[in-house]
Amino acid sequence: VAVLTGLLAPDAGQVRLAGEGAPSLVDRRSWRERVACVYQKSTVIPTLTVAENLFLNAHPTFAGGFVAWPALRRQAARVLEDWGLEVDVELDAERLTVEQRQIVEIARALLQGTRFIILDEPTAQLEGREVARLFERIVRLQEAGVTFLYISHHLEEIYEVCRSVTVLRDGRVVANAPLSAMPKERVVAAMVGDALRAAAGPGREGRPPPAGRVACLEVRGLCIEGAAFDLSFQVAAGETVGLAGLAGSGKEQVGDAIAGLVAPSAGEIRVAGAPLRLGVVIDACRKGVGYVPRDRHRRGIVPQLSLAENLTLTIAERLGPAGLVRPAERDREAGRLVRSLEIVAASTEQPIAELSGGNQQKAMLGRALASEPKVLVVAHPTQGVDIASKEALFGILEQARTAGTGVLIVSDDLDELVGCDRVLVIFRGRLVAEFGAGWRDHDLVAAIEGVERGD
Repeated sequence: VAVLTGLLAPDAGQVRLAGEGAPSLVDRRSWRERVACVYQKSTVIPTLTVAENLFLNAHPTFAGGFVAWPALRRQAARVLEDWGLEVDVELDAERLTVEQRQIVEIARALLQGTRFIILDEPTAQLEGREVARLFERIVRLQEAGVTFLYISHHLEEIYEVCRSVTVLRDGRVVANAPLSAMPKERVVAAMVGDALRAAAGPGREGRPPPAGRVACLEVRGLCIEGAAFDLSFQVAAGETVGLAGLAGSGKEQVGDAIAGLVAPSAGEIRVAGAPLRLGVVIDACRKGVGYVPRDRHRRGIVPQLSLAENLTLTIAERLGPAGLVRPAERDREAGRLVRSLEIVAASTEQPIAELSGGNQQKAMLGRALASEPKVLVVAHPTQGVDIASKEALFGILEQARTAGTGVLIVSDDLDELVGCDRVLVIFRGRLVAEFGAGWRDHDLVAAIEGVERGD
């Protein structure tokens, strides 16, 4: 992607855009006119307004070169109206949803004349309805002559919006064909090669609930203002429970509340029988809650720190006297985690920001598990990682469950929920359904969407 967008020069070969040789790397305007990328990590500038982001580097100006702010706002309003985006053009971009930020980025690329857009894992942070709207927009733009390079680990998306598929593995093209000649089994085989392993966990048929095991997590009458209403459920030691729901259902706020990141207005949370001080992160950590957030970039990794420092943040007080971390102790513990989780890195001193998404996610799980938690709360554990990394992450969660840790998976991805012993469904802040072993996709999706059984 860096080569295709003019950020990096190839060592050999050439890039041709619309039949012409690629511009010089320093000619940024020509690159912007030919190709754009909507990255998994948004490039919208949060401190600028929606209008300013739409016309970034292309502001309408008066004769003297000053920005024509009235014209800018009028033109931005027309663009948002065309896209059906009902937001104020003077709203700071940091207040946009993930879906709205993506629309701004695609619209900005088209305004600059781009007819070739790269979408890098565009659905990684979107919920089901948002994904459907994105696909509708892609199809409309394709019909208008816009070409997309769609990068994704979700095969069902490839088959929904793409016409051909190219598979890269270890820096080489290992498959390239029209979709009609590439059934899913062949694509998967090309992606993972000999590394393909059966998914961890026994799948929907499930395993029997852990008989006689005490509850490691108890949530009673939990209320979170605007998000959750009188929720009560339990997770047993050695049990994996899914908490499913649409965006805005309240599921992620419940996970945050268990981790102490949100202070509920009412209710009680107990870990291994001990009540948590609601809204106090350090108390949740010390009493046995491990937590992996959904957005590892904004809420997970500390990019300025090394892999070793990130891995050991939850156990820093154990690594030396009086709160002073001994580097040798830190490196020994980090090395153990790297080996057990099979994290691929040059060394434990490598900045975590340089690792692949899959290895960053392993590190987030490792950090949560380093403190030997009684309950592990994980939001969208395999979001934005490749198939081989997904299998490894599922394996790590299964190992934690086998060791007696209670696991709560917060997600609406059926692939992430398939190995759960039970799945709880939250809709508009209330628990509306519970599924045990043998659940069917149709029934679970219907409950997530708020459709009652029999409708």
